[in-house]
Amino acid sequence: MLPLAQIVHGLGGEVAGSDRSHDQGRTQEKFGWLERNGFGLFPQDGRGVTSAEQIVVASAAVEDTVPEIVRAGDLGCPRMTRAELNAALFNAADTSIAIAGTSGKSTVTAMLGWIMHEAGRDPTIMNGAVMKNFVSPDSPFASAHVGGSALYVSEVDESDGSIALYRPSVGVLLNVSLDHKSMEELRTLFDDYLRASQACAVNWDEAEVRALAHDIDGLTTFALGMPEADLSVEPGSIMDQPTAVAATVIDRRDGSAQPLRLAMPGRHNLSNALAAIAGASAAGVPVEDAVAALGTFAGLARRFEIVGTTASGISVIDDFGHNPEKCAATLRTLKQHPGRVVAFFQPHGYGPLRQMGHELAETFARELGPEDVTILCDPVYFGGTADRSEGAERVVGLIEQAGGHAEYVPSREAVADRIAQLARPGDRIVVMGARDDTLTEFARELFARLD
Repeated sequence: MLPLAQIVHGLGGEVAGSDRSHDQGRTQEKFGWLERNGFGLFPQDGRGVTSAEQIVVASAAVEDTVPEIVRAGDLGCPRMTRAELNAALFNAADTSIAIAGTSGKSTVTAMLGWIMHEAGRDPTIMNGAVMKNFVSPDSPFASAHVGGSALYVSEVDESDGSIALYRPSVGVLLNVSLDHKSMEELRTLFDDYLRASQACAVNWDEAEVRALAHDIDGLTTFALGMPEADLSVEPGSIMDQPTAVAATVIDRRDGSAQPLRLAMPGRHNLSNALAAIAGASAAGVPVEDAVAALGTFAGLARRFEIVGTTASGISVIDDFGHNPEKCAATLRTLKQHPGRVVAFFQPHGYGPLRQMGHELAETFARELGPEDVTILCDPVYFGGTADRSEGAERVVGLIEQAGGHAEYVPSREAVADRIAQLARPGDRIVVMGARDDTLTEFARELFARLD
């Protein structure tokens, strides 16, 4: 909701709102920044909704029993979901670039937005993560960037089906894997999305994506392992480093080669870079210019963000991994280099844990070795009507059954104590999870304690 509020405000709208986290005293610096910058904040008790002239926008996580929603119904206020408002802004732009897929959307959105910015296209960017290139003293929470109204770059979400609302000039598709919906539902949503796009940039490494896109015109394909793709990398050119990755990008359409170095590690990020270059190419930006722009791409908050390394060589990493594919990408990047991994995972809800608990357990058991440790605490819960009958202890049991080493520690305070007991020189401690900004505070406090 925050980046969308920033965009509406930046385009001249009047924006106010409420949030359970504000009422609970969480992330006070963020809410203080909002108030200082002209956003009205109200307790979540309905008092902010005063007129039928107001449009009340709510995310899918907000129940109809929340006082604002009840009050909006009483007054007859127009209602929009978060996705409906974003889609209205997106579809109104002269050129619109959408980034879809179950993993990597935020990173590719930031990459594409930065490419377009460097190309002088003045994009407005809607993202789900803080984009470091756009952070400034005036904009510390840069999960959005307000540019002009002619070009709108946005990640689009399949989890609530709202991807169907978008009509992209360029539709980028990264992957199709289990997350919030069944595979059959996902295939239908992503197939419709590609067919609604005027041009598409698709990941030819992914069998599911190839199956959906095989008969679609106007494709730009990218891949790490498929040399027939329009954009790929020169075999043998990939150089993996603990905090970076480099390769030579090949454009098969004209035979050109461009050296690329990303200041972020992992082959999944190299794939993300190819996606951004392909999307930019489909929108008219030369490949050479896109590759050059990514050389100054600074990354995102909470995407393999290294909080620090102690004098004894213990590193703490803050990461957004929360579904099987995202977690696997982070764990594989860590395992490319020596040192034990201590992975602390906070599930981002009880519903998602039920939906993908088996797959998450298989991921941690498969990607980590016998010397590594996985720790799970109870899922995020800020209140509401979620069924809390199945929790993290079930997944810990599944990890153990699959041959992994896992521990269930209910509270985060106890997790910090347990990690402090376990930590030894050379460890990489990764804090993983979504939907909870205080995980970053936890990671910083943990590093300070270990340091």
